[in-house]
Amino acid sequence: MTAVLYDYTRQDARGASTTEQAWAKVPPPLNPAERAELRDRAATLLKERDAVLVAHYYVDGDLQDLALATGGMVADSLEMARFGRDHPARTLVVAGVRFMGETAKILSPAKRVLMPDLEATCSLDLGCPPDAFAAFCDAHPDRQVVVYANTSAAVKARADWMVTSSCALAIVQHLKDQGRKVLWAPDRHLGRWIQEQTGADMLLWQGDCIVHDEFKGLELELLRREHPGALVLVHPESPRSVVAQADVVGSTTQLLEAVVKGSAQTYIVGTDKGLMHRMRQLAPGKTLLEAPTAGVSATCKSCAHCPWMAMNVLQGVVACLETGRGEVLVPEPVRSQALGCIERMLDFVKAHPGSLAAPRSGFVPNVGVA
Repeated sequence: MTAVLYDYTRQDARGASTTEQAWAKVPPPLNPAERAELRDRAATLLKERDAVLVAHYYVDGDLQDLALATGGMVADSLEMARFGRDHPARTLVVAGVRFMGETAKILSPAKRVLMPDLEATCSLDLGCPPDAFAAFCDAHPDRQVVVYANTSAAVKARADWMVTSSCALAIVQHLKDQGRKVLWAPDRHLGRWIQEQTGADMLLWQGDCIVHDEFKGLELELLRREHPGALVLVHPESPRSVVAQADVVGSTTQLLEAVVKGSAQTYIVGTDKGLMHRMRQLAPGKTLLEAPTAGVSATCKSCAHCPWMAMNVLQGVVACLETGRGEVLVPEPVRSQALGCIERMLDFVKAHPGSLAAPRSGFVPNVGVA
C-alpha cells in the first residue's frame, strides 16, 4: 500500500497558524470479483459478530451500500453515533474518520467500536491539537467554547458545546441571544459563515477542511457560465467566494435533499464527491458536476475527496471484524468530559426541534442529518 503526504493548517495556543503535513494511505484497487467476495464476507461477519456498520456519506460507495443492505446507516458523524447508540448490536463498525469512531464510543461506552483503519484522520482534527486548544481557551475564559463535531475527544472534553452544521446556527444564535461571546473551533470558514448569519461575537480558530478549502470562486464562476441552468450547492466549510455563489448553502443532508427534491436538471456540488454516490442513487436522472478545485493531481490536494475517508475499504471492514483490530478507546475522564458538550447539544435540539436545518431522521430511510 502506498501513501501520499497532504498539507493541513495547524494553529497554536497564541493563534498563529502553520502548514503541517500528514500521510494518507492509498488502498489498492479491487477487481469486481474481489469486491463481490469481500462484500459477501463482510455481510456474513456483521451478522456473526452481532455488529452493525455505520458509514459516512463520504466513504466509498461499496461501504455505503453494504451499510444499507445489512441494516446499518449512512449519515453524518453525530447521526452515526446516535444510530449506533440506539441499535441493539454489541459491536459498531464505523466507516469514516477517527473522530467519528470516538464520538460513537463516547455515546456507547459499553459497546465495542471498530474502525476499518484507525489511522484515518481529519485535517480539522489534526489542526486543533488538544493542548494548544486548551491553552487558547484558558486565554479567553469569558467565552463559551463551541466546537464542531470534527474534533478529537480531548478537544470536546474542553468544550461547552459540540455542534454539527445542521444545528450550529441555532445554537450560536441562542448563545448570542443570551449575551454570550463564543470561542469557535476548528473550521474558520464555517465559523465565519455562522458569524455572518448570526452577528455573534465569535473568536475563530484558524483550521480548515482540506477538501472544502480547495474549492475556488473564480473557477466556480466560469463553470456556472458553462452551465447557466445549474443550481450551485455548497457546504459552509467552503471559502466565502464559493459560498457567495451558492443557491443552497447547507449541511450534507440539505445538499442531498436539494438534488432529490429540486426541479433543476443540473447541479454543481461543492462538497466531498463521496456524497455523489447517494445523490446518483436517489436522483438517477439528474446531472451532477463537481465544484472546481482548480485542477486534478498537479494543482489540487484533495481533488474534492478526503484522502482519509478514502482509507475506508472493504478489506478493512473484513479485517477489523475478523481480528478485532482497529478498536476505538476513549479513556476516562476524557470520555465523560466530552460527553457533556454532546449531551448539551442533544438536549438543545430535543427542546428546540425546529433548530435543525433538516429533519433529524433524514428524509429517506437510514439517512441522517449532517
